[in-house]
Amino acid sequence: MHEQYCVGHMYEAAVAHYQVTGDPSFLKIATDNADLICDVFGPGKRTDPSGHQEIEIALCRLYRITGDEKYLAQAKFFLDQRGRKGRRGSDGNGGLYGEYAQDHKPVTEQTRAVGHSVRAAYLYTGMADVAALTGNMDYIRAIDAIWNDAVSTKLYVTGGIGASGGNEGFSEPYELPNQTAYCETCASIANVYWNHRMFLMHDDAKYIDVLERTLYNAALSGISMEGDRFFYPNVLESKSGAERSPWFACACCPSNVARFIPSVPGYVYAHKDDNVYVNLFASGNATLETTSNTVTLTQETEYPWEGKVTIHIEPEESKTFAVCLRIPGWARNEAVPSDLYKFQDTMKDQPRLEVNGKRVSAPVERGYARIERQWEKGDTIELRLPMPVRRVVANEAVKADRGKVALQRGPLVFCLEGHDNDGEVVSLVISDDVQFKTRHRRDLLGGVTILTGKARSAKRTLDGEIVLTKAREFTAIPYYAWAHRGRSPMTVWPARVPEAASPQPVDTLAYTSKTTASFVHKSLDAVKDQLVPANSADASSGQLDFWPHKNVTEWLQFEWDRKHEISSVKVYWFDDSDHGGCRVPQSWRVLCRDSAGDFQAVSGATSYGTKKDAFNEVAFDAVETDALRIEIALDENWSSGVQEVVIE
Repeated sequence: MHEQYCVGHMYEAAVAHYQVTGDPSFLKIATDNADLICDVFGPGKRTDPSGHQEIEIALCRLYRITGDEKYLAQAKFFLDQRGRKGRRGSDGNGGLYGEYAQDHKPVTEQTRAVGHSVRAAYLYTGMADVAALTGNMDYIRAIDAIWNDAVSTKLYVTGGIGASGGNEGFSEPYELPNQTAYCETCASIANVYWNHRMFLMHDDAKYIDVLERTLYNAALSGISMEGDRFFYPNVLESKSGAERSPWFACACCPSNVARFIPSVPGYVYAHKDDNVYVNLFASGNATLETTSNTVTLTQETEYPWEGKVTIHIEPEESKTFAVCLRIPGWARNEAVPSDLYKFQDTMKDQPRLEVNGKRVSAPVERGYARIERQWEKGDTIELRLPMPVRRVVANEAVKADRGKVALQRGPLVFCLEGHDNDGEVVSLVISDDVQFKTRHRRDLLGGVTILTGKARSAKRTLDGEIVLTKAREFTAIPYYAWAHRGRSPMTVWPARVPEAASPQPVDTLAYTSKTTASFVHKSLDAVKDQLVPANSADASSGQLDFWPHKNVTEWLQFEWDRKHEISSVKVYWFDDSDHGGCRVPQSWRVLCRDSAGDFQAVSGATSYGTKKDAFNEVAFDAVETDALRIEIALDENWSSGVQEVVIE
């Protein structure tokens, strides 16, 4: 039921409207609708949980703003119906939604992050809300276990979640492909919500560490700098680049961004009793009403570009309380709060704290430097966080990242984009002994710090070996800033050893051709990148497919500036029919361009094979031509695709 998802967003909007304006008219509409929901769903009534979670979070917000406990009870009721059949549907016989919607077992028995990632993170956020409001330890134990599973085995280095496009969600542990990463923008926003709730329950900085990583990288990548174009998925590698879109047929991401951005200031500070927590670093001021005081904090900083943060403390009354200042995990040599990623080396410089110009040593508890003293108006804290360039390596269980390195400075993850590197990114090798330099470029991408160093290109030879070229300078930019200068290759994980690089192809007939197609979905260049897939369904290196076209004839064409003698073509078909919409074609044939400029079928051709998981070779009478075309007849009910083509 997406109706409950939609009204949940409406409830949250109504609460926000009331908090800003004091006008109860919109809130009255929301509570009237919530009352209807409570009348229809509940014990002895219909028991359907929402098909897409969100209403659980929203009902908790209605409870907080109105004090009406039936809304909290309704949120808990919806949570508790997952994994239980009950009386669903108009006839009471509706079934479970399954693992995709986290409806495969009761929520208190769930221990793994599964299914659609946005649904999942909204569910876990709702569970945290209800747990915080009711003290339900069963909920807390469940979401603690789920959080550990996600952060230990299913989190991208950018903070994104959701590896698979098929279910728009979580895959198996450590299955984190880069080119086909889903990392939906909505999932990143939901991950921020979830981790903020976890912090509010446990007052542990590790949750804000994940929140910050997601906020500055995976979430921010989903929004153009102008704020008017968006990514739905956020890949970590692209061979041909990508462009953000102004809208989508399923337009959840743009509207979610619109509500998320104004909420970001709410994550900067928190308070518990009289103590103040500084979670994020951003210039601005805020006034907190603690249990017995009013405290105004003003930050001055160039973070995330620089590590100096100055905080002015202005308590209304001079009192003793603690300012708990987050020392980010990356400043404590912890890439993430698990062994999923680690820094390759140990940073020796330590964060430095001063109060009123005098250095202090504060105990660090759960990631927070606790400065407890009697605070006066005009007191100042200065935090200096060292910001060297750090090399991040993944757990060896993450197959996609073996032999590769990610670059991070402060909270920002960097990427290599073709615009800055002569179009080369996946073939570059950044060895472990490379020294990095940083420079802030106010004239680039709205003002960014760039990383530079030396890299070598891996190139394939005719005999199949891989050789490295002479060292050349590379440039890396913050990941969030990619795809703002037109399409260009990009990677977050360049190779650190030659074996992990995608070498530049050797100059074969296919590679040196001008390649075109009747229609392109995914990547046209993939058909000549000389990367042989593990099988026909392997989409890790990209493929050309014709989805969603069916029951038509498509073509793939190769042209040269002079004639070549050609006598065979090999095609490796793309077929993901076990979970997608492509199957090997109904038939195909090869045509060559004659002297009159017309395409004619080659003569003497052997059989045109359509085997999966192998090259299908057709040999024919040798022709001299400057263009070759492969015609592909698609099945009536299926699309088709091509992984790789060899022309000899």
